[in-house]
Amino acid sequence: MEIRLIGDPVLRKRAKKVEKIDENLKNVIDEMFSTMYLYDGVGLAAPQVGISLRLFIMDSREENEKGKKVVINPEIIEFLGEEVSFEEGCLSIPDIFEDVVRPEGVKVRYQDLSGNNIEEELHGYQARIFQHETDHLDGILFTDKLPIVKKALLKKELNKLIEKGKKRALELGDTVKL
Repeated sequence: MEIRLIGDPVLRKRAKKVEKIDENLKNVIDEMFSTMYLYDGVGLAAPQVGISLRLFIMDSREENEKGKKVVINPEIIEFLGEEVSFEEGCLSIPDIFEDVVRPEGVKVRYQDLSGNNIEEELHGYQARIFQHETDHLDGILFTDKLPIVKKALLKKELNKLIEKGKKRALELGDTVKL
């Protein structure tokens, strides 16, 4: 799987709901985990690999794989706790890391790979990853959340990546169909 870069239109679309969980989807998810680990990521949303579906994977690298999740059709029900600033990066925006302010916790609802409905509270790093990846499903990138001054300082660097992403998107074609 190839990571789509900022500038690729698939990253700005609102992803569609996953209607069925089948072997094909399970294979895609396995490949997504391989791709995420290859690039040393902690989260990967389907649009980042050209698939416009409401699905992401995450692994906050905790003991007993507690932080490893397959998240299908996620909803953030409630934001919890204080707003906290923490450095974020993104596989679709390589080599750019900036502080982003987000709530410390979230109450969420989603389906797992077996189709079970899960409702839970996440805090700290897991909550941050969940919010970042859910943003991807709505066409939002972490750089959209930066203050105007910070965006201005990154403009030249981001514009280079955007042009590269647009060019690569033309080569790869439209979104991958499942």
